[in-house]
Amino acid sequence: MRDDCVAQNNSPPGQGPAALGLRIANARLVYDDTPLFDNLSATITGGQWTCILGPSGVGKSTLLRMIAGLGPTDPATDITASDGSPLAQRTAWMAQQDLLLPWLSVAQNVALGQKLRGDPADREQIATLLADVGLDSRPDALPAALSGGQRQRVALARTLMEDRPVVLMDEPFSAVDAITRARLQELAARLLRGRTVLQVTHDPLEALRLGHNIHVMAGRPAKLGVVIQPPGDTPRDPTDPALRDLHLALLAQLSSAADDPSNGGAP
Repeated sequence: MRDDCVAQNNSPPGQGPAALGLRIANARLVYDDTPLFDNLSATITGGQWTCILGPSGVGKSTLLRMIAGLGPTDPATDITASDGSPLAQRTAWMAQQDLLLPWLSVAQNVALGQKLRGDPADREQIATLLADVGLDSRPDALPAALSGGQRQRVALARTLMEDRPVVLMDEPFSAVDAITRARLQELAARLLRGRTVLQVTHDPLEALRLGHNIHVMAGRPAKLGVVIQPPGDTPRDPTDPALRDLHLALLAQLSSAADDPSNGGAP
């Protein structure tokens, strides 16, 4: 494994010339007197979907929160957009939990970001996004009336409502059943095409379905493995024989990482 991992551009459909990439340089973080990251650097290609796999506690979600500005960072850490500007106000976040406010309707939850900023709700855009996620008939429903998959669809619509060039996703489909997960993967791949997506996942098959670039994070201090780039467009067919060897390779890497006694303990 190497510390400086660069995801190369394999030009998937939907990528535009102005797609915003990420540059992470000299990422450092100490957790309980143990260096979680030490001089970790990476480049995330604009307009593509990058997945990070790794054992629990290795630091995947911590890195995602650092990029989002939601967690502590060492002063030496430099996280910028590929155009050299800061990432502030240019990222959207989608978590494992849907985080819907139970007293707000579906439409109100989708527009929550606008409300918090004091902006008027764009009702036309809300209607368009609800149609995109198949909930145009439920704008007034409360979250308690929705299934888990429907709630995650609302969360996806809310993420898209922010209209940010970079989308950070922390295991967004892990809390639903397998069939719903597959459908959400297909929906997200379609609606987020052309945006820069960085997703943390524990599921190597999900990474192979969605990712243009896949890294395995392992070790202490944590490092990102050499990028894996599956063939074909996304979302890929999980039964495709071309993915079998890659799936086995990822499982072997994850097994090796899980057996490493230095792993674990990150928030």
